[in-house]
Amino acid sequence: MKKYKLKTHKATAKRVSVTGGGKYMHMRSAKTKYRRKKDANRNRSLGKPMVMAVGDAHKMKKLLPYG
Repeated sequence: MKKYKLKTHKATAKRVSVTGGGKYMHMRSAKTKYRRKKDANRNRSLGKPMVMAVGDAHKMKKLLPYG
């Protein structure tokens, strides 16, 4: 019986990266609007990637099968 290749969801692959330990990293939201109102520490942290929540990471296994 022939095994079929799984397809990677390309939109997700552009937004999510996988670490060496298998965790999924993504950029934080709320970065583009109202930067002046936000605290400087918050603005700096919005530019750094963060580890994805565990519940969302389970979904990534299906969207990024080879990631």
